Amino acid sequence: MPQINVAIIGVGNCASALVQGVHYYGRGPKDKSIPGLLFTDFAGYYPNDIRFVAAFDVDTRKVGKNLGEAIFSKPNNTRKFAEVPRLDVEVMRGPVLDSIGEYVKSTIEIDDNQKVVDVAEVLKHTKANVILNYLPVGSEKAARWYAEQALQARCALVNCMPVFLASNSEWQEKFRRAGVPIAGDDVMGQIGATVLHKSLARLLVERGVLVDKSYQLNIGGDTDFLNMLEEERLKSKRISKTGAVQAMVPYSVPLRIGPSDFVDFLQNKKICYIWLEGRYFGDTPLRIDVKLDVWDAPNSGGVVIDVIRAVKLAIDRKIAGPLISISAYAFKTPPMQLSYETAKQWVEEFIEGKRER
Repeated sequence: MPQINVAIIGVGNCASALVQGVHYYGRGPKDKSIPGLLFTDFAGYYPNDIRFVAAFDVDTRKVGKNLGEAIFSKPNNTRKFAEVPRLDVEVMRGPVLDSIGEYVKSTIEIDDNQKVVDVAEVLKHTKANVILNYLPVGSEKAARWYAEQALQARCALVNCMPVFLASNSEWQEKFRRAGVPIAGDDVMGQIGATVLHKSLARLLVERGVLVDKSYQLNIGGDTDFLNMLEEERLKSKRISKTGAVQAMVPYSVPLRIGPSDFVDFLQNKKICYIWLEGRYFGDTPLRIDVKLDVWDAPNSGGVVIDVIRAVKLAIDRKIAGPLISISAYAFKTPPMQLSYETAKQWVEEFIEGKRER
């Protein structure tokens, strides 16, 4: 199988986990299952078929560095689980636009004299098949600007953050006309807060329990949580997470979902509290309290490896526009919301060629 050329927007914790994971699992046997991946063999593509060809950031501690070194540069603080060799790609300077929030200004180092590269030309020159959007929450202008660069370069887009592109009909049509696929929006962890909350809500509905109300609160210690202290930048994130859970309940439920605080010593750890209240037989009250403690960035790493391979498969099949099955499986706000079980089945059917997208 040909390699998959991948470019990265934002060399933060999620990028670090992904790059580490491709190296860590790339050496594994192809005939065995790998924890964290939907499939080891994804229609003939394996983790070691992924090759990073470009990366863009604004922090001077990363720009100009080799990608294998930059992923461990501050303010990144996720766990290191793999030794990454020197990679044949240098982190390039992208535009700032609205990517720096008020609360993270003091943690990001920017040199205005560094030259901003022509992103579309870099994508063309490196023959990137897929570009991953790992921009910070609230980067509305930057997300759309990079999406336009992908369109100019005829490069597929995987939107891992909560700006609504893959789920937006206008952007869907833009990528359809450009002849390339788009997947998104807002990546959902392997076993993160959203997928756990969705599963609990779905379980109660399927067992005949009436869900009365629910909340989900999260705290963490990385720049993502620091950035989300700015409520204005948090709007799309709260909409994305709330919509993902509400989609599992066929009636309106009072929900309060979203980050609640930043605790620096937690680093890239996320502590999540989920609470549901409902009624079952005879209007008997029921409550569920759950605490989830995870490293945030590795939670999305394996999911994104699956998405990258699904997108490349779509490229091979000349499929353009939104990818329904892998988006429903891997993202909080996909073009179509599905239960976990249905989404997984649709991805399997997509791999087998029984489902178009």
